[in-house]
Amino acid sequence: MTDPSPARILLADDHALVRRGVRLILDAEPDLTVVAEADDGAEAVALAREHRPDLAVLDIAMPRLTGLQAARELSRTCPETRILVLTMYDNEQFFFEALAAGASGYVLKSVADRDLVEACRATMRGEPFLYPGAVDALVRDYLDRVREGGAPPSRTITDREEEILKLVAEGHTSQQIAELLVISPRTVERHRANLLQKLGLKDRLELTRYAIRVGLIEP
Repeated sequence: MTDPSPARILLADDHALVRRGVRLILDAEPDLTVVAEADDGAEAVALAREHRPDLAVLDIAMPRLTGLQAARELSRTCPETRILVLTMYDNEQFFFEALAAGASGYVLKSVADRDLVEACRATMRGEPFLYPGAVDALVRDYLDRVREGGAPPSRTITDREEEILKLVAEGHTSQQIAELLVISPRTVERHRANLLQKLGLKDRLELTRYAIRVGLIEP
């Protein structure tokens, strides 16, 4: 019998040195191979559509689209591609959002040399991979919901509003955002007005501060 083909991996991180290091770890394994690299979330989505990888390993904080935004888009458009989040954020909010976005695992960069290969293999077997702190967070969340008898709160803003919020915070004009998202500038302005109202903010500066606070862009 011949050995099965290695799992084909798309790697997305906006830091070239990080990508290089992660690729060295993955390509050293006979059952894993990196077939494409992206330096932002939008490119990751485009490359996933082109290469149809078995697994996408996504950073969270990336330009244009975050890893979470890219994960949601991949879950819709490339459901056969499994998703693993590799991040520096030991953050319960991001962890739960990653699961909601369709990720099968959450790995911290600080222990990538120890956990990443096994996380990829677990994900390819259809098993979840969670770091110890994430398991604790899941248990706490479950117990809290049992005690309160309710469900976790829904997201405040829509996916489209989140896209526009990120691009506004990155300094793009309404015209530039309209061209990037293939919508009209008037639609962009309407979404921005909705964002200000929903979030109780006054202007672009406050939108940018909010985007930094929730991890859509880096400070």
